[in-house]
Amino acid sequence: MSDMFHIPRQRPLIEKLWQVPWLLLAVVALLSAVGATALYSVAGGNAQPWAETHALRFLMAATLVLCMALVPLRAWSAIAYPAYAVVLVLLIMVPFAGVQALGARRWLSIGGLIVQPSELMKVGLVLALARYYQMVPRHEISWPRRVIVPLMLIAIPVIFVLRQPDLGTASLFAGLGLSLMFLAGVSSLYFIAGGIGLAAALPLVWANLHDYQRRRVEIFLDPDKDPLGSGYHITQSKIALGSGGLSGKGFMQGTQSQLDFLPEKQTDFIFTMFSEEWGFIGAISLLAVYAVLLSLLMAMALRSTSQFGRLVVAGSAATIFLYIFINVAMVTGLVPVVGVPLPFVSYGGTALTTLMAGLGLAMSADVYRQDEIGAAPSRIGGLVKSSFLRLAENQLDRLRRR
Repeated sequence: MSDMFHIPRQRPLIEKLWQVPWLLLAVVALLSAVGATALYSVAGGNAQPWAETHALRFLMAATLVLCMALVPLRAWSAIAYPAYAVVLVLLIMVPFAGVQALGARRWLSIGGLIVQPSELMKVGLVLALARYYQMVPRHEISWPRRVIVPLMLIAIPVIFVLRQPDLGTASLFAGLGLSLMFLAGVSSLYFIAGGIGLAAALPLVWANLHDYQRRRVEIFLDPDKDPLGSGYHITQSKIALGSGGLSGKGFMQGTQSQLDFLPEKQTDFIFTMFSEEWGFIGAISLLAVYAVLLSLLMAMALRSTSQFGRLVVAGSAATIFLYIFINVAMVTGLVPVVGVPLPFVSYGGTALTTLMAGLGLAMSADVYRQDEIGAAPSRIGGLVKSSFLRLAENQLDRLRRR
């Protein structure tokens, strides 16, 4: 039988739990604790409405992560394309059956739960691309026909998210997908050509932006152009960052946040609020914790023996890095303001669940890093079929021996 139908040795639960990267989970728990503390301060010394909910969501998500870590990596490979397809259907449904809030239609109500399909697509995209590159021979990765498929997997959700409209999430999709293509080994010539093409298309992109998106770019270039309107967010953010100084104003002593000058301080601008209270030292310390988290993930990717496992872990690391980079660059005025939260610190259920699900996949890749994964079956039923084939082979061997 081929490697596709190879059934790995079933390991006892205690052995799997021993191989779980507990240090990674501890670092994420530390970040979540920082978030709960910051949210407690945002609410003026009250666990409601954000800090307690944030902590409970993390505990539930941590349970999900552990369950996902114990699922064989082959199973995640088998459901990669179906998962991508299901989330894509949900994404397509948003314009027709979505819930509108804050002037945008980005959410779906499913069984009483409010779900943001664009967040779930980040996990689906990582799975689909990792599965694709697991199946492509190494020497064919840069062939033009092999490059078209992943570009389509990236472009389709980008187009639907842009229609919501959500430029920040669309940028995350593009950055995440292209990062995985690069890490998979696609020739850098494609990226150089793509960069030149994007630069040439900037006038066309600018002409097709919504008015509010153009306004964001204009305010990014000159925040003083409308300090009480479109430039208010970034102006107050810079004031809060500067007022924190070296060591900060102290816990619950930030004037910009406590006096409600800083907008969206529990979500997009929580890094600003944290920096005002804990200063430059606190901000650098928080970024150092993120650096440790990303280092642990990259170490996990390097010790994985399969292309699928490596790219799943790298995809989780790339997602977290892009979140951190865009959020911090946004609140410091280095990029236009977009709705991207700070991982594990900002308040938000769907984003936290998505990031934790990505970590669950990465931990599964680490627990099962020695398992060989060939070209996975095209359907989940392929795994069941392989089991029956294995049993049939055993029966034939017994008959021959008789």
